[in-house]
Amino acid sequence: MRALLPLLSVGRGWRVGAAARAPRRVMSLYRTEERGRPHSEDYRLFFKNVDGHYISPFHDIPLEVDSKKIATEEPLNPIKQDAKNGKLRYVPNVFPHKGYIWNYGAFPQTWEDPFQKDKNTSCCGDNDPIDVCEIGSKVCSRGDVIHVKVLGILALIDEGATDWKVIAINVNDPEAEKFHDIDDVKKLKPGYLEATVSWLRLYKVPDGKPENKFAFNGEFKDKAFALEVVNHTHECWKTMIMKKCDHGAINCTNVQMCDSPFHCTPEEARSLVESVPTSSVIKESNIEEERWHFLN
Repeated sequence: MRALLPLLSVGRGWRVGAAARAPRRVMSLYRTEERGRPHSEDYRLFFKNVDGHYISPFHDIPLEVDSKKIATEEPLNPIKQDAKNGKLRYVPNVFPHKGYIWNYGAFPQTWEDPFQKDKNTSCCGDNDPIDVCEIGSKVCSRGDVIHVKVLGILALIDEGATDWKVIAINVNDPEAEKFHDIDDVKKLKPGYLEATVSWLRLYKVPDGKPENKFAFNGEFKDKAFALEVVNHTHECWKTMIMKKCDHGAINCTNVQMCDSPFHCTPEEARSLVESVPTSSVIKESNIEEERWHFLN
């Protein structure tokens, strides 16, 4: 199973530094184009396919083929700088963690349906593609598309919504052959899963929000369980992209799903992208990226 892994640059931790590239045979299928000014609300990262046509990373990259966050409510769903109430959002450095502790991204062509209760958690979905925590040794660049091996899954309950976190490893990681299921993570990376639960529980506390909760008392489920969840979210996405269910504010514009009522031509996609300001080379630092938070 392949994954879209747009690494969010809102955190500058040990996982974020000199960017390692994704496998050439996968990344060569997709290119990215920056528009707008970094560290601003108008920043966007658009995707192109091998033919140079603009595509949606949410809808046009096949799941079974190979929070900046995906702008699910915008045409072509570019990666953008996350913001709330007019203020840019950055991942807080909650001691002892600095930024993300994995490569953080999402599977394309999946959707956690906010109008449907999850049978495992009894909570509706969070209205996003399913998230992925990639635990390999290489640091990915924002917008990389890599091939991963699913190992397990954690059920985060985020403000009352189901927010699954898939645990996976890059198939080209030097140690990938040693990992087959979630128990291998426990054995070969002791403390990593516990740190993952702690990170996800606390990351919203610096913003004045309560600690996040988990289904199954924070227990990680195995690979088989994870694949069942991923397949279910893929089915939800297929229902949405064919306009067979309420999709709320999600923008379903796509270039490659010809039978979808939201399909657009490459020329229409180009017009959408060209309406966004071109990228500025100015890169401004932000104090929130470096600030530490110590919690009782």
